[in-house]
Amino acid sequence: MKNLLLLILVVLLAVVPLIFNRAAEFNGADGEAEEAITEINPDYTPWFDALWEPPSGEVESLLFVLQAAIGALFIGYFIGSSRMKSKMEEKAAEHPQ
Repeated sequence: MKNLLLLILVVLLAVVPLIFNRAAEFNGADGEAEEAITEINPDYTPWFDALWEPPSGEVESLLFVLQAAIGALFIGYFIGSSRMKSKMEEKAAEHPQ
């Protein structure tokens, strides 16, 4: 029951802003930072350029999602292995050989 309530809350947090701001543009932080820097100092030049630019926005989104998925897998593996380790230790303590 608790997990279902958390799932509903997460879905509401994701959907409600989209419903109330239908015409809004949800830009990334990089674009917003670039606009703010240009507004503060129009003569600013970056220290370095990107080594590789993705050919399209779709490829950039794909790489971002892939990075997020790999991070989620790593975190999930770490949490799962630590839980399994603690369960095995509890089982070993209950049934000593």
